[in-house]
Amino acid sequence: MLKSFAKASLLAAALSLPLSVGAVQAEEKKDFKVCWSIYVGWMPWGYLQDSGIMKKWADKYDINVEIVQINDYVESINQYTAGEYDGCSMTNMDALSIPAGGGVDTTALIVGDYSNGNDGIILKDKTELADIKGQSVNLVELSVSHYLLARALDTVGLSEKDLTVINTSDADMIAAYATADVTSVVTWNPLLSEIEAQPNATKVFDSAGIPGEIIDIMMVNTETLADNPAFGKALVGAWYELMAIMSSDGDEGASARTAMAEASGTDLPGYDAQLATTKMFYTPAEAVAFTKAPELPSTMKFVAEFLFDKGILGEGAPSPEFVGVSFPDGSVYGDTNNVKLRFDPSFMQMAADGAL
Repeated sequence: MLKSFAKASLLAAALSLPLSVGAVQAEEKKDFKVCWSIYVGWMPWGYLQDSGIMKKWADKYDINVEIVQINDYVESINQYTAGEYDGCSMTNMDALSIPAGGGVDTTALIVGDYSNGNDGIILKDKTELADIKGQSVNLVELSVSHYLLARALDTVGLSEKDLTVINTSDADMIAAYATADVTSVVTWNPLLSEIEAQPNATKVFDSAGIPGEIIDIMMVNTETLADNPAFGKALVGAWYELMAIMSSDGDEGASARTAMAEASGTDLPGYDAQLATTKMFYTPAEAVAFTKAPELPSTMKFVAEFLFDKGILGEGAPSPEFVGVSFPDGSVYGDTNNVKLRFDPSFMQMAADGAL
C-alpha cells in the first residue's frame, strides 16, 4: 500500500503550505494535468496514459489530459494543493486534511475503491485484538494505519491511551517485526502479508472490519471542474472503459492487469492478490451507489474527528467540523460556510447512464 509512504510527514507537509492557499483560479481551458502514485487501485491511471485510452477520450472532448506519476504520495497531494495539477489520486482522509483543510475546494470525481483487507493489525504470540492493551504498537504515524488502529480499538472498548504508538517507517516494518522488542504492528500490503506469514504472527483486525472507510479517489479542483465539464467527462469515460477491460476474464483484461502489475513491481498473481483485498468499483453504478449510501457521512465524521484529534485538520482548526464536507443528498458535515470537500457522483452517474 505504497500510497501511504511518508505519511508520517503529513503534519509537516500540510503546515508547509502557504496559509493563504485557496482554490486554484479556474477558467475554461484545454490543457489539464492529473497526478497519481503507486497503489493497487491507482495503477489504472498509468495504464490509461500509456495505452492511449486517455488520449482517445480527451480527443473526444477536444481537450488534452496528461497523467503524471509522482513517486512521493504526500508530495503529489501537495503539488495538487498548490495548483500544479488539476486532479490527484488520494484517500478520503488525506483529501480532507491537506487540500480541503488548506482551503482548496476539492471534488471527489471518481470513487475508485476502498481497502477491504489491505491494511491490518498483527500481534506477535497473541491471537485477540484485546491483547493489544499495554503493548507498544509500531506503525506509520498519522497514516491510514494510525486511523485503522483507532477504529479497531473502538471495537474492543480501548483507546490509544491504553497502548504506546511507535512511529516506524514502512521501509523498516518487516525488520522491526523480526526483533524481540516489537510485539505489534499495523501496516499495509504487501508488508502485511509478508509479516502475517511469520509463524508467531496473527492478524487480529484488518480494514475489512471497517468496510468503506479507507477510500481511494481521484480528487479534482472544484472550480476547474465546474468551468470545464469536458475535463470530468473525459476522465470518467476513460476510467470506466478501462475498468470494463481490467475486470474481464479474457486475454485483454489479463494483459492490462499484467502491465499494471509490472509497473507496480510485482507479477500478475501478486497484483490479483492485492485486488482481492481491494473493493474495486468496476462499474459506475457501483461507485454511485457507494457515494450515495448513508454510511459515507458517518465515515467522514470518524475521519474528521481522527484528524482533529491528531492536530492535522487545517491550520488552527477549532473543532472536527472546521471543514464542511457535502454529500449527494445535499447534507453537509461540518461548517456549511466552509465547504471544501464535495462528494458529487454526477459525472459517474453520466457514465452509468451511457451519457458520456
